[in-house]
Amino acid sequence: MTLAMPDLPERPPPAGPEKEMLTRFLDYQRGIVLRKIAGLSDEELRRPMTPSAVSLLGMTKHLAYVERWWFQAMFAGEDVPFPWTDDDPDADFRVEPHETTESIGELYRDEVERSQAIATATDLDEVTKDSRREGRTMRWILLHMIEEVARHLGHADIIREQLDGSTGD
Repeated sequence: MTLAMPDLPERPPPAGPEKEMLTRFLDYQRGIVLRKIAGLSDEELRRPMTPSAVSLLGMTKHLAYVERWWFQAMFAGEDVPFPWTDDDPDADFRVEPHETTESIGELYRDEVERSQAIATATDLDEVTKDSRREGRTMRWILLHMIEEVARHLGHADIIREQLDGSTGD
């Protein structure tokens, strides 16, 4: 089963308040992640496309846990689980046999939704609760997440083109 192609996310406006601009740019990038995994088979999405075995589905899973890390664990100080360990630091990139395209897509959408709720309820100058990333503001996290998601979308563009020739948003 393949995921249906979601609508192209709304582009950020040319001007606006800082928080709106940051969240809209991030939401645009997040929406493109879901478009990059739409229309491909589970086998294509799992296919390792680099020497380090990165796949589109694994990258989506990784981005879901990056959302959880920065917004829930680091910013909100919540005790939430992660798949990686010291012995297996890249487990969030690995798609396990029981995981499906649908389950990872749902994980990503759920983590984004939780991140959006935290960001909406927060002032840009509020700082992280977790001492491991002390002093980082919500502004820093939003900027970092724009960079993180956009960087991985560059990888996703190349992988998607290799899989089926499609390019663009």
